[in-house]
Amino acid sequence: MKWIRKGVAVLIAVLALSFVTFLAFQILPGDQAMLKLGTNATPEALEALREEMGLNDPFLVRYGRWLGGVFTGNFGESSNYKMPVTELLWQVLPNTLLLAAISILMILLIAFPLGLLYARFPGSAVDRTGAMLNQTMMAVPAFFLGLLISVVLGLWLRMFSPGAFVSYDESLSGCIVYLIFPALAIALPKAAMTVRFLRSALLTERAKDYVRTARSKGLSENKVLLLHMLPNALPGVRTFIGVIVSEIIAGSIVVEQVFGVNGLGRLLVRSISNRDYNVVQAIVLYIGIVVLLVNSGMESE
Repeated sequence: MKWIRKGVAVLIAVLALSFVTFLAFQILPGDQAMLKLGTNATPEALEALREEMGLNDPFLVRYGRWLGGVFTGNFGESSNYKMPVTELLWQVLPNTLLLAAISILMILLIAFPLGLLYARFPGSAVDRTGAMLNQTMMAVPAFFLGLLISVVLGLWLRMFSPGAFVSYDESLSGCIVYLIFPALAIALPKAAMTVRFLRSALLTERAKDYVRTARSKGLSENKVLLLHMLPNALPGVRTFIGVIVSEIIAGSIVVEQVFGVNGLGRLLVRSISNRDYNVVQAIVLYIGIVVLLVNSGMESE
């Protein structure tokens, strides 16, 4: 029953998100018929195309038609690329998913060892230094960190060529190697946040009675930390990481622009500039659904 209620809640949230998304793009200025025909089109030609595209239908009729297309994977045609939106999204989606996956892996590899280290020696010089570095890293915006990485690691140290992105369909290994650098820009601030949260969760567990009981049985501090404190701190950490994953998916838009990654974020920015609303609606809805599903899954743990 719990999963049924959770599924119904997610479905309602997705429907509400789809309604708000569709409504927002109906309110925005811009005529899709004029975008197709151009500003020199005659009023008669514009009216005929509006009728053909169903733009003169009532709002709820248009929303129902669009929602039906969403459930069948049909988001219409891109006015800029002259191809189905779904096909266009599938061309760039793997690049964004790879970027997100590498970012999440980096966060876990950085955050858990450091969080455990700081919790093992609270108040020490290592802990104080780590807290200072964490505060600094959390304050750095991802786009600025991306620019810094491009200049230092790219232009100065020549570890990669900024802007020379290789798509997954050209070379999967080349794509992964390039994505390490934008993933680093995304991961470092989020890893600092995760380190802080993990340390706090572990220190909260440290003050509980079961930790004193474990010590009284002769267990070392490392075993108490890894075998007792960490498992009890993980539920809260998983929920926090769900929030971080949501931010990664939404925050990759800026980083993709900085590094020239041909992903959803870059496509979204180009489509907004070109008023390609079918593409924008699809990407916004996709991001919203992923955020809902990730957070819903983490909360059910």
